[in-house]
Amino acid sequence: MALFDKFNKLAQERTALIQAEPSPFGTRIDEIYTPTEGRIGQWRVVLAGTNNYLGLTFDAECIKAAQQALEHEGTGTTGSRMANGSYGSHMALEEELGDFFQRRSVIVFSTGYLANLGIIGTLAGPDDIVLLDADCHASIYDACRMGGAQVIRFRHNDAADLEKRMLRLGEKARDAIIIVEGIYSMMGDQAPLNEIVEIKRRLGGYLLVDEAHSVGVLGANGRGLAEELGVEDEVDVILGTFSKSLGAIGGFAASQHAEFDLLRYASRPYIFTASPSPSVIASVRTALRSLRTRPELRTQLWDNARQLHKGLSALGYRVSSRPSPVIPVMLGSPKEGVAFWEALIEQGVYVNLVLPPASPNGDALVRCSVSAAHTPKQIDQIIAAFATLRDVFSTAAQVS
Repeated sequence: MALFDKFNKLAQERTALIQAEPSPFGTRIDEIYTPTEGRIGQWRVVLAGTNNYLGLTFDAECIKAAQQALEHEGTGTTGSRMANGSYGSHMALEEELGDFFQRRSVIVFSTGYLANLGIIGTLAGPDDIVLLDADCHASIYDACRMGGAQVIRFRHNDAADLEKRMLRLGEKARDAIIIVEGIYSMMGDQAPLNEIVEIKRRLGGYLLVDEAHSVGVLGANGRGLAEELGVEDEVDVILGTFSKSLGAIGGFAASQHAEFDLLRYASRPYIFTASPSPSVIASVRTALRSLRTRPELRTQLWDNARQLHKGLSALGYRVSSRPSPVIPVMLGSPKEGVAFWEALIEQGVYVNLVLPPASPNGDALVRCSVSAAHTPKQIDQIIAAFATLRDVFSTAAQVS
């Protein structure tokens, strides 16, 4: 067998679904005009699939800070923090994140994916047991494989199933690692964190919460689901990313455990990865200040989310049960999903297409992510595009 023959089935499946450009897989966005507008081929589109929750990618202060860092510190660090040292700005960001999350220690990584690999893959070794929500992100699964831990999946958002599996572990449950997400990236739903914390109090375990999609979105101060529900003290490690609400790239992990900083000397993804560029660090620090001092961004985000959810629900589309900055619209077959996504582009709206197995029940879905930067008029434009397609794609909407 030749080196790439193993991918023949994948190539055939892709060819059967995608006949022309633009493609929903690796979409080329030819121009970006604002946080919410761009051009794909000949179509000017409203960007509704970016995870740019607070709309800070074009924030003037963030751009100015990044430009100044480029001038004063150059384009990159050209090495890992362990080998080449840390810039003062890297350490300042960790201190600022520690203050924000009220945690003793924060470790910054070059991406959110690496943060999960670096923390979970180091904590969860061959002698450890991980109980994780079945719908956890691929990076969490990859981290568990890297560390060699025994993985026990519990049904998505089913605290009773988690408890049942922990009871089966007996005394081993006291040292188990429980991993959930604040907001799940595909369906926009939230972990039942209160119930999970109550189980942890009774049976033990260490709780890790990936707040990638909930930082800046939930909580009185924007710290995520744990803050929203008042259970921050029960979370052993908070994981997150800079590529959503903070409008850049990078990841972090925060903990109150005194020994947490030792992971810098044990985590291969931290030790052997080049550190984030100074311009990225600068823009993230500025975005973090905006997150802390501009709560109106979060208010606008939720106003937009409710407007879009209400509009799509009124059209009869199968959407999530409650508003969220992530709003999935359930469709039919993968083939219909691709056609629907292409038609939305022609209607001037860009969203994300999700196909099985990433989508539930073997159906396709399109995933809308709302931004504080969207105007009410743009939200209406998105709703109007879905209204135009409702009668064309009969299985996409189930009008009650």
